[in-house]
Amino acid sequence: MVQKAKILLVDDRPENLLALEAILSALDQTLVRASSGEEALKALLTDDFAVILLDVQMPGMDGFETAAHIKRRERTRDIPIIFLTAINHGPHHTFRGYAAGAVDYISKPFDPWVLRAKVSVFVELYMKNCQLREQASLLRLQLEGGRQSADEARESAGLLAELSARLAAVEEQAEALSKQLDETADAAAVATAAHLERKLTGLRRALDALEPGSGSAAG
Repeated sequence: MVQKAKILLVDDRPENLLALEAILSALDQTLVRASSGEEALKALLTDDFAVILLDVQMPGMDGFETAAHIKRRERTRDIPIIFLTAINHGPHHTFRGYAAGAVDYISKPFDPWVLRAKVSVFVELYMKNCQLREQASLLRLQLEGGRQSADEARESAGLLAELSARLAAVEEQAEALSKQLDETADAAAVATAAHLERKLTGLRRALDALEPGSGSAAG
């Protein structure tokens, strides 16, 4: 049974949180509320999240400061952050959002369909990463056990090849996206592609370590 991804919604206004829940409920994932930056940081201490929707303008710790804390933590630095703001202060304000580590910056009122589509991309990426890590972990345990039968060895080799093929397909899509960026130069797309490349590089290294003959796979 595949676990649902968790999406963190951070806004000091209850009506805004309610609206976000209504928009994202169709994704059928677990939506977690936080009414302040402090509350969001507390939630991030115990749970893993696929993506964070973070309001910029909040009393006390605002969105930028909250994002800075998130990016300083080893556990949470790679979680995608989508900033939401009611006021567009121009390019400088938007740039500050990207500089704080956001993968996207959306001004209110936003198109519900567009927001849902953006969030779904990060949820799908998170779920694929979780599946790959779980399968790789099971394969590593089999390889390190050193007591595989011929059938188990063939099954492990087949699983490793399947994981590598799946990852290669995602890498191809990422490469195509990077080529498109040369033409569009969209800041949000650039940030998203950079985040995706970091994730893929880590997964490829982990998968390569499982190849027969590699140092970590020796048993």
